[in-house]
Amino acid sequence: MKAVREKGMQILFLLCACASILAVALICVFLFAGGFPAFREIGLFTFLSGTVWKPGSETFGILPMILGSLYVTAGAILLGVPVGLFTAVFLAYFCPEKIYRILKPAVNLLAGIPSVIYGFFALVILVPFVRETFGGRGSSILTGSLLLGFMILPTVISVAEAAIRAVPRTYYEGGLALGASKERSLFFALLPGARSGILAGVVLGIGRAVGETMAVLMVVGNQARIPKSLLDGVRTLTTNIVLEMGYASGLHREALIATAVVLFLFILLINLSFSALKRRAGE
Repeated sequence: MKAVREKGMQILFLLCACASILAVALICVFLFAGGFPAFREIGLFTFLSGTVWKPGSETFGILPMILGSLYVTAGAILLGVPVGLFTAVFLAYFCPEKIYRILKPAVNLLAGIPSVIYGFFALVILVPFVRETFGGRGSSILTGSLLLGFMILPTVISVAEAAIRAVPRTYYEGGLALGASKERSLFFALLPGARSGILAGVVLGIGRAVGETMAVLMVVGNQARIPKSLLDGVRTLTTNIVLEMGYASGLHREALIATAVVLFLFILLINLSFSALKRRAGE
């Protein structure tokens, strides 16, 4: 009876794994089947390097959206990753137990807040703050970067803290035994051992930033143009799809699906880069 139960569970797990793989495969088939006609009709180079997006005249160039996604994501990484990493170190090794019991649930709560709430908060607080402090209209790359940097914090903190706690404490104690300070032992003995886990948290944070739609839609200005400064409005790949998919048809709809293909390949490239870094770190 036990053997039958174990065999049944193996089959169940196999079916679940196959269902996941099938779902990814179907998404890939849908995206590429729907996007390739646009690549063929518009031209791959023209589509990727074009600077004008005018569906009414069937001119489709997504370079402004690609740059918008890159700028906003890069800003989120620069703002969110250091804060998230230092917070994870504090929670793992410096935080008193009483504060930890409050701070850890608060971090977890941040991960559960809906994106539209973050967007509304940024629209009411961050947009006026950026407009009054730095100038411009407020809806800009800087505002989007601040918002996304805040939104990726729970992911980076949780994964990085788990990775840091998974490293044997003897690494830290060995550094102290050799005369290093607590901070030096952490950053030069402990953190290198948690490198792969920290990278995983950063990659997950990047994926959250790249794929975020509703919150970004509310604060970046949604202007399909190449920005000249951090205070200019932009349109990202995700917001471009959401703004126009509801009424698009024909070549316009195919161009939006092709935009999703570019976004999909962008995420795939990030994951492949992470895998390469992880293999190099393990060597």
